[in-house]
Amino acid sequence: MRYQLIGSTMPAVEITFDAAGESVYTQSGGMAWMTEGIAMDSNMRGGLGKSIGRMFSGESLFMATYKAEKSGAVVAFASTVAGELLPVDIGACGGMICQKGAFLCAQETVNLNVAFTKKFSAGLFGGEGFILQDISGSGMVFLEIDGDKVEKYLRPGEVIKVDTGNVVGFEKTVRYEIEMVKGLKNIFLGGEGMFLTKLTGPGRVILQTQNFNEFAGRIIRMVPSR
Repeated sequence: MRYQLIGSTMPAVEITFDAAGESVYTQSGGMAWMTEGIAMDSNMRGGLGKSIGRMFSGESLFMATYKAEKSGAVVAFASTVAGELLPVDIGACGGMICQKGAFLCAQETVNLNVAFTKKFSAGLFGGEGFILQDISGSGMVFLEIDGDKVEKYLRPGEVIKVDTGNVVGFEKTVRYEIEMVKGLKNIFLGGEGMFLTKLTGPGRVILQTQNFNEFAGRIIRMVPSR
């Protein structure tokens, strides 16, 4: 399997299969274009239980698998918002924990499961980092980044605190916690919400410059109401 990233503002990844039988999967509606020689199969990947878990992590109940019927067949998957696409060799990094909605597509050998933070109160009060995606296995996965990508490599014990909407993902060597912002004045007047994601090294952390949920909220507030 070979791939190339196309575009900059609203990028896509175009995948060329080297042999019949190679395949990739994506959430329902993720495909942008494809050539002849590719068979599509929509299914509840991993069964009903895992499918419902994926729904909570921001993906669709059904996933679509695209399998090559001949060498040279091409399929492309496009980003849903302005930003970047990040290819990750998931086997080489030992797996990643990502924010819900970061997953775009992956090879069949990549596993996508739901992960939860240990602080249940974050989920009760709308913490964006409460439900995450656990990506493991081997092969290539492509992640969506809102805005521009920022990479940090944390040393052992090094800490970075991030607005939960600006976290894309991090290696499994990184310890993560969802913590409440200290001080009622900061919570209600600071404009940053109630929670931050605390990430402790060692390991690679991927951030994004745009918080799309915050951006969408600003657009909604500008829409006239009757």
